[in-house]
Amino acid sequence: MRLWKEFYKGIINQNPILRLVLGACPTLAVTTSAINGLAMGVAVTFVLLGSNVVISLIRKAVPNKVRIPVFIVVIASFVTAVDLFMAGFFYELHKVLGIFIPLIVVNCIILARAEAFASKNNVLYSIFDALGMGIGYTCALIVMGSIREFFGNGTVFGIDVLQRFGYQNLLIMILPPGAFIVLGLMIGLLNLVSLKMAHK
Repeated sequence: MRLWKEFYKGIINQNPILRLVLGACPTLAVTTSAINGLAMGVAVTFVLLGSNVVISLIRKAVPNKVRIPVFIVVIASFVTAVDLFMAGFFYELHKVLGIFIPLIVVNCIILARAEAFASKNNVLYSIFDALGMGIGYTCALIVMGSIREFFGNGTVFGIDVLQRFGYQNLLIMILPPGAFIVLGLMIGLLNLVSLKMAHK
């Protein structure tokens, strides 16, 4: 029961983007398309899962005074692996995501989960926590990227949806203001749904 609770909380109740508003900088920057959101979400989920497992395993051996530098070294190792993998196998996507892949090292979501959860819980709970948070983050990025791409380019995952009908692109949606508008609307909608469910 607790394993399901640790997994589920990251998808809705403590969604890193829509509830905790962590890691907003890369979220706003890379969600110009659904594929970018998916790639960033998968990269963050991999780093989150790997770092949670390692930190949970070494938590009792790390002195309290140096825990943050140790956590950052662990996280940086997984980020380097993701960066090199993407550069080798998905070069075009790697170019698009650019500096935001190395910046996963300082992503608030990953360091927060390392400090608040993995350093205090066993490996199994840390795995479920990382998967829940990672999937919640990825879903938020995909939805946000899909909305921005749909209205900004008339496509979703690069597939033409509106352009064949002579759709005029809504340029603001693929610019930074569009990211703020979509994120704000998504947060507001989730809060509204949560309030209505709480009243029932």
